[in-house]
Amino acid sequence: MDTTAATGTALRAGRREWLGLAVLALPTLLLSLDMSVLHLALPHLAADLRPSSSELLWIMDVYGFMIAGFLITMGTVGDRIGRRRLLLIGAAAFGVASIAAAYSTTPAMLIATRTVLGVAGATLMPSTLALISNMFHDPRQRASAIAVWASCFMGGTAVGPVVGGLMLEWFWWGSVFLLGVPVMVLLLITAPLLLPEHRDPGAGRLDLFSVALSLAAILPVVYGLKEVAADGPSPIAFAAIAAGAVIGAVFAHRQLRMADPLLDLRLFADRGFTTGLGVMMLSGVAMGGMFLLMSQYLQLVAGLTALKAGLWLVPPSVLMITGTMLGPWAARKVGSGNVIGGGMVLAAAGLLLLTQVGTADGTALMLAGLAAASLGLGPGAALVTDVVVGAAPPEKAGSAASMSETSGEFGIAMGVALLGSLSTAVYRAGVAVPDGVPAEAAAASRDSLASAVAAAAELPADTAARLLVPAREAFVLGLNSAAVVGAVVMGVFGAVAIVLLRPGRSAAPESVGTTEAPAARPDPRTPVDEAASTT
Repeated sequence: MDTTAATGTALRAGRREWLGLAVLALPTLLLSLDMSVLHLALPHLAADLRPSSSELLWIMDVYGFMIAGFLITMGTVGDRIGRRRLLLIGAAAFGVASIAAAYSTTPAMLIATRTVLGVAGATLMPSTLALISNMFHDPRQRASAIAVWASCFMGGTAVGPVVGGLMLEWFWWGSVFLLGVPVMVLLLITAPLLLPEHRDPGAGRLDLFSVALSLAAILPVVYGLKEVAADGPSPIAFAAIAAGAVIGAVFAHRQLRMADPLLDLRLFADRGFTTGLGVMMLSGVAMGGMFLLMSQYLQLVAGLTALKAGLWLVPPSVLMITGTMLGPWAARKVGSGNVIGGGMVLAAAGLLLLTQVGTADGTALMLAGLAAASLGLGPGAALVTDVVVGAAPPEKAGSAASMSETSGEFGIAMGVALLGSLSTAVYRAGVAVPDGVPAEAAAASRDSLASAVAAAAELPADTAARLLVPAREAFVLGLNSAAVVGAVVMGVFGAVAIVLLRPGRSAAPESVGTTEAPAARPDPRTPVDEAASTT
């Protein structure tokens, strides 16, 4: 007799699983907070450590590089050695590296510790998501649990600038890194008590050559995209992206020929899995670039401080979290495909509002557009993740989770690069430097609005005002242009998501919110580890 098929209640999570979800929420919240909190600390650590411009860039970027590069590897390692074990190893490493980063005495030491933090962070993300998939077998509960997980990630991003600003009011720059230490200590204590262990019993030996190929494919692409975002298109950036693409093709060829691959590309045969990854990446493209431009607008055009800009961004983030939590409920009413696609269409409408933002009194309109986009994308953030992870068999949950996170990382990096490059090109083509501005300040203003603001600070007030007016107008024109592209991407692929994720096109979306046990209605997405056991 199949014990798990006997009744639907056998699949439902109990108090231990929900307490375990609270434990998993801790590193998720911390990771996203750690990505955003450092921005405010940069001036302080720069004054203390005096890094070069290149070292400062690496201090900022190496964390994201390592997370993006190691996600796939760590997701597969978790499938092999156990997701809870990998989570604990990563938590211990993250805590130690956080202390080392806080007390770094040289730029090289801080870069090294940020590297370790990135590798450790790459173990935490897929482990938490895969464990949720293993702990919550009931589709409705799993959707709600993933909504909580996604909300914690968004919440960390929202409160990061605020927490960072408050910490820096009272403590030194290294204090922002110490936020992770008590969180990781609590995780190390509670995880063995509340989290089950899951692994793929049939997994073979880890192919180190595939690991090397995955890193050699991902890191150059991320580097090239960041170079495009920072300095515009260049031969070096395109060469890095092309090299990563070629190595990626070699990696894919090797995986398809292996009996036990590092990355199981057969998962892409599921329509829901592939569509979900595509939606996640394209949403990242549209919003990753726009968030960068909007934060610059609030500080460089509206004249807000970094802390005030962060506070203004909290309400849209709260709306996104609210939408995320309501996503599973809405999916049960109208279908997950309609919720995901309809939310993207709402986000497109919000981005269209940004095409009307001007240099004067544009803050309210910008926040309204951001609020609409955030509310629209919130439900899809959880539902798409559920589609992707739920489409994979339970033994591949870590691999699916890593691909979900990697697609989001790539989407954001591409959005920053592509939309950032578009807005920069529009700015440089449209900025008009008035007569009488010193040559050095004029050259700086032609590069970017940030350079124009910095140059204006050293000019007489009337000259600075004449310089900043056309610079801000050109920046806003670039922002409007990027918003048009983002709105088109969101609108078109929102319609695609409605079609491809509707019931009957993929098994994944249908199960969101279903009340039937899989014994009565088989669901290939439901990761029931005990389904093969009989008594």
